[in-house]
Amino acid sequence: MRDLFKRVPILLALASAVVLVGWQVDAEPNRTTLPELAGLVHYTTVRRGNVTEHIMTTNEAIQAVKTGQPIPDGTHFVLVDYREGAVFRYFVMEKGRGWGADYDEDRRTGDWQFQWFKPDGTINMAENTARCQSCHSSRADEGFLYTLEKLKEFDGAVVD
Repeated sequence: MRDLFKRVPILLALASAVVLVGWQVDAEPNRTTLPELAGLVHYTTVRRGNVTEHIMTTNEAIQAVKTGQPIPDGTHFVLVDYREGAVFRYFVMEKGRGWGADYDEDRRTGDWQFQWFKPDGTINMAENTARCQSCHSSRADEGFLYTLEKLKEFDGAVVD
């Protein structure tokens, strides 16, 4: 019995570790919106196995990048994730004046916010937006974008 009491703290610690490892931060409502895709320019495509990603933004953002200007507030970048020829989800980055202040400094990605949307346009609350911020923070020197060079190369024809 005495051995059992010695093991209880260890068992509780192990159970807590299992719970914490299984815990996931899900999406959170924020200011990011899903824009009208018809108003965006498809400037590059990324393929990863059976996933095809069309990445789009505004003409204004493309011109800003090409002229060395900051990407304007109000800009959307949309990654349309296709699987088996159908839209699987949308990943959206949106920039707004002062939006970075909505987050602690360690999560801030300039004034960009991120959101995942289902094919029907509703927020996918099962996706982890903190993960998006974490990845994109590594691109601070490139405006938090993974496709900055593709934007610079874009000449009106999709860069594949």
